[in-house]
Amino acid sequence: MVEIRRSTRRRRTVSARREGETVVVLMPAGLSAQQESELVAEMIEKLERADRRAAQRSARSDDELARRTAELSVQWLDGRARPSSVRWVPPMRTRWASCTPSDRTIRVSELLRGVPPYVLDYVLVHELAHLLVAGGHTPQFWEQVRRYPKTERALGYLEAYAAVGRLPGAVPGMDSDPDVASQPGVPGWDGECEAAG
Repeated sequence: MVEIRRSTRRRRTVSARREGETVVVLMPAGLSAQQESELVAEMIEKLERADRRAAQRSARSDDELARRTAELSVQWLDGRARPSSVRWVPPMRTRWASCTPSDRTIRVSELLRGVPPYVLDYVLVHELAHLLVAGGHTPQFWEQVRRYPKTERALGYLEAYAAVGRLPGAVPGMDSDPDVASQPGVPGWDGECEAAG
């Protein structure tokens, strides 16, 4: 659906944006029907091109994330953890990342796009370890995770990152999950194969 909003204050510029399922085109009042029709078509094409470019960037970014994850599996877990997919997802309310061992998928919150590489690497190793050790955050699980040498440093970073409000709703170390309570010094990780912050 397309909605045209005309403005007497607008003289020359035309712009368009998405509002849900509607494309809103802002244009000067007083244009002919022919001019409006041409401008609307032009603006819709521009939005579609932008959408295609964003989708291509996202696919490349997911590919890069999957490549990095494979490298980390080889480097720290002897290549034994092999996810079926690894991708960025919109920010999760209380998690940095999640892993579903049954289908071997890993999802990483876009909130981590800007963290230092060693922090993202830690989160990926954490999720990969869920593919190797069943049963949540057992001592055997943490033994695998701690093969990554910057584990403690990354945990400290994530704890501080959450504390300054980067992850809405997350309170490090305040999870009611017994796996978290049984892991002193491991703030904010739940027992559902998902990383929290």
